[in-house]
Amino acid sequence: MDSSRHRPPHPELDRPLSVWTKLAFGAGDLGPAITANIIIFFQLIFFTNVAGIPAGLAGSILLISKIWDAVNDPIVGVLTDKTSSKRWGRRLPWMFYGALPFGLFFFLLWIVPGFKGLDGAAKGWWLFTYYVIIGAISQVFYTVVNLPYTAMTPELTQDFDERTQLNSFRFAFSIGGSILSLIVAQIVFQLIPESQRDVQYLILAAICAVVSVLSIYWCVFGTRKRALAFEKRRIETTSAAPLPLLRQFKIAFSNGPFLYVIGIYLCSWLGVQVTASIIPYFVIDCMKLKQTDVPPVLIGVQGTALLMLFVWSRLSQRYGKRAVYFMGMGSWIVAQFGLFFLQPGQVGLMYVLAIMAGIGVSTAYLVPWSMIPDVIDLDELRTGQRREGIFYGFMVLLQKFGLALGLFLVGIALEASGFLEAVAGAPLPTQPDSALAAIRFAIGPIPTFCLLVGLVLTYFYPIGREQHAEIMLKLGERNRPSP
Repeated sequence: MDSSRHRPPHPELDRPLSVWTKLAFGAGDLGPAITANIIIFFQLIFFTNVAGIPAGLAGSILLISKIWDAVNDPIVGVLTDKTSSKRWGRRLPWMFYGALPFGLFFFLLWIVPGFKGLDGAAKGWWLFTYYVIIGAISQVFYTVVNLPYTAMTPELTQDFDERTQLNSFRFAFSIGGSILSLIVAQIVFQLIPESQRDVQYLILAAICAVVSVLSIYWCVFGTRKRALAFEKRRIETTSAAPLPLLRQFKIAFSNGPFLYVIGIYLCSWLGVQVTASIIPYFVIDCMKLKQTDVPPVLIGVQGTALLMLFVWSRLSQRYGKRAVYFMGMGSWIVAQFGLFFLQPGQVGLMYVLAIMAGIGVSTAYLVPWSMIPDVIDLDELRTGQRREGIFYGFMVLLQKFGLALGLFLVGIALEASGFLEAVAGAPLPTQPDSALAAIRFAIGPIPTFCLLVGLVLTYFYPIGREQHAEIMLKLGERNRPSP
């Protein structure tokens, strides 16, 4: 059943999304994806192998910045819900004005301050302070551009299947951005000697920052017409008085399907983050390969995920989101299990397992985000308000929390196992057996456990195509103008 016909008619909103609008919307996730993936793949190893910060302290930097996100994410979500602009709508002003500082503070994360006259523990704590402050500011502007963007999905289309298609474009750009950043990293790592690791990361950050800012502006101008049409209809059909902030939180977390979705997403994203952050260490220290071998492995994962997005989107229309998630996770779990036992010299098998992991990673991107608009429709049926910002605020928060928790746990595990951080300008040290065992544990059992829990939650998720059609029918009857 086409859910869109149960809404009050509007010429712009009632027609299917154009390819241009889908492309522009997808571009909005290119910038945040590039920066987020560079942080996921390289921030921890940058702290330990370039800045010379102990692994536990490095993980703490990322955890602290995400704790700050726990405060600003839901607040920004509520503020975007309350924003009103005749020229830009609710979401786009935040993206327009936040793009430039977002790029700037991301770049500053990859500078290694000299702090002349300091060495040892004193220098380490000054570096810790610098990265905590810059990281916190950077994450604020990440939220300012990314949270309003994620909340746009249910505003651009109200059709059950078209939302999945729209998210396919979004994550095609997201994974494409990840691949692009890895290709750039590979080129930079090859052109600049490994002895200049600080310069490598500085140039990589500069390129990624510029591309990120430009892609956000493409999204703003490419989706503006559709976003304004939705804003006009929202104002015409919304009659309920705004709810207090604490009341909104209570309603959001009393929404049973939403709790399932955030559980599924958190488990999926923990699996992604832990694996992504440990792969550079696994390739270099366990497989005895070079830093230039890291990007090709990651491209194998992300490239497969990109190709599979549209396959999963098509299969989702036939079999449903739950079935697609189960199929993808099965391949991913087998891959994680295989990586745990992989030995040096088995490079070909490593790439096969990377491809198998990519098959599952694409469903971790696609399925939870495709579930959220359905949850928001259910919330509107119950409350009379569309509060995308608050729901997407918690989703973005969980994405960052998963990233932070994953990197923090990896950092603590490495330090506890005796991992040796690098000294600036010196070759990378040989790691002890205890550190190698910790790296293997982080790439095998830990993410596998997270994925299994996510599968259990997905099995009990209550909103399918039929349930969503019923929700939209009731909304259409309530919102239909009186004759």
